[in-house]
Amino acid sequence: MMNYSQRIAQLIGLQEQQVKNTLQLLDEKATIPFIARYRKEKTGGLDEVQIAAISEQYGRLQELEARKQTVLNTIAEQGKLTDELRHRIETCTESTELEDLYLPYKPHRKTRADMAIERGLLPLAEEILRQHPMHLPQDPDALQGARDIIAQRIAEDERSRNAIRREFRYTALLTTKPVKDKAETPEAQNYREYFNVSEPLRRISSHRLLAIRRAEEEGFIRVDISPDREKALDKLAGLWLHARNDSTYQVELAMEDGYKRLLKPAIETEFAAQSKEKADTEAIRVFADNLRQLLLDAPLGQKRVLAFDPGFRTGCKVVMLSAQGDLVYHTVVYLHKMDCEEQVVRLIKQYKPEAIAIGNGTASRETEQMVRKVVESQKSKAVRCRCLS
Repeated sequence: MMNYSQRIAQLIGLQEQQVKNTLQLLDEKATIPFIARYRKEKTGGLDEVQIAAISEQYGRLQELEARKQTVLNTIAEQGKLTDELRHRIETCTESTELEDLYLPYKPHRKTRADMAIERGLLPLAEEILRQHPMHLPQDPDALQGARDIIAQRIAEDERSRNAIRREFRYTALLTTKPVKDKAETPEAQNYREYFNVSEPLRRISSHRLLAIRRAEEEGFIRVDISPDREKALDKLAGLWLHARNDSTYQVELAMEDGYKRLLKPAIETEFAAQSKEKADTEAIRVFADNLRQLLLDAPLGQKRVLAFDPGFRTGCKVVMLSAQGDLVYHTVVYLHKMDCEEQVVRLIKQYKPEAIAIGNGTASRETEQMVRKVVESQKSKAVRCRCLS
């Protein structure tokens, strides 16, 4: 079984003990805001973003473990689960690797290869795949069936899929074409700049990719993601072509068919999903940065603010901010101490705040009562301020 805390610590770049303690709190159904605010001593001061990242990775790893069990059970029921295959499945750490291992055993609708196997053409396909000199049958249907079996085997092979993934990763182009029936409609004009795009997938900006996907979903364009075809076939040839004879030619035909009909569409779907997820993540990050800046803007304009973060056990954290939002002073006051109100009076007299802000949480009501009492006591003096909670 996977060591969740160790794996997540490696993925996110945190200490394993921090992750382990956070996972324990999450298993106890503690919420992310609760953990970030009240369990800093256990998490080592992790903030909401870091805890959310741990929670997300935890969910993914749990889903991976559940999927492993399904895969193991399915292959075992077929009587094909070897010790080596079990070990590879149990130790794999990526869902893509797991699905590649599972693919040859995965239940599916009847394929051309399945029908050829039912016709008894599997021995012929295996003999052709060895590429030894042999007399090929003259029956075109038999050769086609054998090629169908070979094409599926090449497309489902882990080495083939990883080789084509590498080509997609480095050479894939995203191209678009307008849908003729819809290209001239008024609604389509919003997407006209995406009608004839041809850009490397790894370089396309996130906002542009998301706009292209929207245009595709609304039926205005068709999108294709393809690597350099010749380079992709050369990679497969290096894996599957070992001789120069009639059998090799049949394998080459099967390889080209398997790439076009099975392998390329499968990897294209995979990269389309990955690129969309990456673009979504980037869009969320940009939105979060913009929102953070908006939230950090002074809500009252350029006013001096005295702010309280309420608390009983650890005290109320108090900061004084200038009219420009700069930190002027910070301290901690304790509600249960006799000089609490006197401290606040001194702060008001010294820094003359135009507003007082009080956070919502533990001891917020008691803090507000204390602060309002102090503010009321200062009304006859020169200092006047509003109390906001």
